[in-house]
Amino acid sequence: MANIKSQIKRIKTNEKSQARNKSVRSSIKTAIRRFKDVSAGTDAAKTAEELRAASKALDVAVSKGVIHANAAANKKSAMAKAANKTSAK
Repeated sequence: MANIKSQIKRIKTNEKSQARNKSVRSSIKTAIRRFKDVSAGTDAAKTAEELRAASKALDVAVSKGVIHANAAANKKSAMAKAANKTSAK
């Protein structure tokens, strides 16, 4: 354990941000998994709805600094491609 007061404060702050980041990453994974489950079917409207929800979750994570903007863009692009395949069926 640190002896310096400012370092003790940093440890507490880091623990809080780690917990928040873990929660946000988990919600992103859940949103993407829901999208993948729906996109396996043939319902284009439901796929579009889940794509919107997953994209929003990714955008929120980027704004909070949890993931990098390019990582979110890559995931959104891949999901959009999959959604277009579903709507083309």
